[in-house]
Amino acid sequence: MPPRHVGTPLSETAPGPAPTARVAALATRARAALLSREVLSFLGVGGTGYVVDVVAFNWLRSLAPFAALDPTVSRTLAVVAAMVVTYLGNSLITWSGAEPMDRRREIVLFVVFNIVGFGFSVVALAVSHDLFGLTSRLDDNVSANVVGMALGTAFRFWSYRRFVFAAPAPEPPVAARTAV
Repeated sequence: MPPRHVGTPLSETAPGPAPTARVAALATRARAALLSREVLSFLGVGGTGYVVDVVAFNWLRSLAPFAALDPTVSRTLAVVAAMVVTYLGNSLITWSGAEPMDRRREIVLFVVFNIVGFGFSVVALAVSHDLFGLTSRLDDNVSANVVGMALGTAFRFWSYRRFVFAAPAPEPPVAARTAV
């Protein structure tokens, strides 16, 4: 970029489209990415998993054997049910075209990344509650179920797409394999 001289408008020295045009183009690309079939189906599957989680937890807490137990038992079983639903939904709907390389590896990675994604919610809650002293029920819900959930969801989308349901690397051409 040539040096800008006093009295020369910035628009005459800046290469490429005007900054507002670049921002508009970036916003258009971001909007298209957020409204893609992949993202919308991922969010739909995750929303379904969330409903399964909440309904299963509350249902288990009302059943005779679970009502007397620690609530973490019901919580754990509800999360397992939601993970089954989201695994099936993501593998059959969101990334239905991805050929599984190794189903066991896929499931293990899914569970590990799901737990890490849950960790975002716990860390956001701990930071808000213990570090910042925001201790009301509303503060806890915003930090865990809005901020933490959003960070965890973004992480899950990236990790599932990149590692769990990734398309296998293409085979090298025959000439490249025999050239050695």
